Amino acid sequence: MLRSGSYDSIVLGAGPNGLAAAVTMARAGKSVLVVEARESPGGCVRSDEGTLPGFLHDTYAAIFPLACGTPFFGGLPSSGFPVEWIVPPVAVAHPFDDGTCLALSRSEEASAQAMGEDGDAYLDLIGSFAGRWRALAGDILQPLLHVPRHPALFLSFCLKGLQSAQHTANRLFRTEKARALFAGLGAHAILPLDSIGTAAFALFMAASAHATGWPIPRGGAGRIADALAAYLRSMDAEIQLSREVHDFRALPYSRVLFFDLTPRHILETTGRLLPFRHRIQLGRYRYGPGVCKVDWALDGPIPWTAPGCREAGTVHLGGSFREIALSERRVWQGAHPGSPFVICTQPSLFDPGRAPRGRHVAWAYCHVPNGSHQNMAERIERQVERFAPGFTRLILARRVMTAGSLQGRNPNLVGGDIASGANTMYQLLFRPTVSWRPYAFGWSRFRICSASSPPGAGVHGMCGYNAARNALEEIWRIKSPER
Repeated sequence: MLRSGSYDSIVLGAGPNGLAAAVTMARAGKSVLVVEARESPGGCVRSDEGTLPGFLHDTYAAIFPLACGTPFFGGLPSSGFPVEWIVPPVAVAHPFDDGTCLALSRSEEASAQAMGEDGDAYLDLIGSFAGRWRALAGDILQPLLHVPRHPALFLSFCLKGLQSAQHTANRLFRTEKARALFAGLGAHAILPLDSIGTAAFALFMAASAHATGWPIPRGGAGRIADALAAYLRSMDAEIQLSREVHDFRALPYSRVLFFDLTPRHILETTGRLLPFRHRIQLGRYRYGPGVCKVDWALDGPIPWTAPGCREAGTVHLGGSFREIALSERRVWQGAHPGSPFVICTQPSLFDPGRAPRGRHVAWAYCHVPNGSHQNMAERIERQVERFAPGFTRLILARRVMTAGSLQGRNPNLVGGDIASGANTMYQLLFRPTVSWRPYAFGWSRFRICSASSPPGAGVHGMCGYNAARNALEEIWRIKSPER
């Protein structure tokens, strides 16, 4: 029996994974309290008018490849989660200096046809993964060490994904353009492209482009957090905002305590109360490079030379495989690339309510060394101008967030690391600690549910969903049904 004023579960942190853990517990009939330091829930899923009045920017995440068709979001009732998803005609485009681009749309065949002589190789590589997206996502978005529900598909993905993006691109593709497209997808790993496992990121991003189209939420990313919070409250869960917690003992008693925090902040919150070996392992957790992000208020759409870029929600800017690989390598060496690989989004092309009539918003970021305070806006804008001459003349206002200032806005972004930890092979296998029970640590009631736990970064809610299911099974012996 719970003590008066206690809860079945408390979630510390209201990012998308914390909210996912809370929703999963509440749907199982458990009492839930969510405690958040900010004045509103959402973590890295929020929107604001950060440049000029009337221009709505996604403060952090803007494109959501993993928010559709995955077990957590796919299991939410439409009545309880009324977010309208917009799917751009093109998920991602990769322009080149000759004025052309390669693009991935929902159609695998059309995307492959544009690759010319590399089209068949691309279809052979990606076809089974895109065609069985829900099955693949259900297994990939689990701890890597688990019994897969679709073993043949999962094993095939692991065998192909274990390679480096560089090895896979050079082995399979004959043209520089196809290799460059694969490099841009692999760079989402935020690792040097010759690192093992980077092919998995490229494969997964490509498969999701065909399966989900990389959708955006109408009205901005903040609508996702608002909908999750409203759904929670409809199930009588409590959400306390603007409440900083420096010691978990200041919280009411709960059967299980979820930390939507990185290992660094878990250590700060628990002090020396964790067992020594857990403190050592959490203290050794490695963070990856940061990002420098720019938001723009624009006087018109970005004037891309390649027509395909004008239909894309996301545009990868980096030119050739060699350029992208050099940029990502230099970041890992602690340097700021002169021509960075840039990920650019343009949501107002498809959601015109984000800006005043005839005007637009866009954002872009590049990878930088962890903790960097260097303003990369000029280099980022030079990359956009390279493929969209006249772009800089459209800028009405800009907001720049360096890696260091990102951490100031959201402490979970340690050093500006948007992945909540380096995506090295070791940390993909053992994240955040070496354990067969990756969500449990320290005392039996503690669970980590942030992106520092499996399956890692991305707005998919699966870290929180998996952690909550783990707690329900271990503490309440409730076996959650598979979705």
